[in-house]
This record gives sequence, structure tokens and C-alpha cells, in this order.
Amino acid sequence: MREYLVISTNVDLLRVASESIVFISSDGNYSSFVFTYGESRVVTMQLGQVERLLAIQLDRSGADFIRIGKSLIINRNFISYINLTKQQLVLSDGHATSHSLTASREALKQLKELIEKGLQ
Repeated sequence: MREYLVISTNVDLLRVASESIVFISSDGNYSSFVFTYGESRVVTMQLGQVERLLAIQLDRSGADFIRIGKSLIINRNFISYINLTKQQLVLSDGHATSHSLTASREALKQLKELIEKGLQ
């Protein structure tokens, strides 16, 4: 059964299947959702608020989302490459869509350790 995340603000509503969210990044009071189908949406909501909604609204797939650093939440199902030296994280759907992101070395180190411990 598909799980949907619903974000409603004063001016808009975003309803999206959780498995189509690749990552969510923030810039102050705005959060940008990037999807597997190549689109992105910006909502007026801080990343901490989005993180709480993920935990509240999503049962099974809520655990797929990991916050790394102050401004990034990723879907662990799309992790394909981590390089600590370059502070690089690549998220890919295994097809044409690939996103190269930068994160702190410490955040990537913790993420790498989680994956190595079997939280794939």
C-alpha cells in the first residue's frame, strides 16, 4: 500500500507518494522536495517541521528518511555513493536520475556507518 505525505500551508497543498521523494533540502523557512520523476516543489516550511510530518504521517516508509546535517533529509533507498574526502553523496534511482549533493564529513561518516551496520 502506498503511503502519502501531505503538506498543507496557507496557500498550497502538496500530496506525494513517499517512495517518489529522493531528498528534501532547506533554505531557512523553505524546504525543497526533489522527486524521482525529475520535478521539485518548494514549500514554506522549515526542515524540522517536515521531519516531524514524515514521522507522524508515514508508518513503514518513515524510517526510509534520514536527516543528515542541518539542511538535508534523504531517502535511504536512493543512496548509491558516499565519499568522505570529497564530502559527496550521490542519490540515484538506478536509472537516469542522479543527484550529487554535498554534506559535512561528519554527517556522511555517520551515514556510512549506519549503512555498514546493515541499515540498508
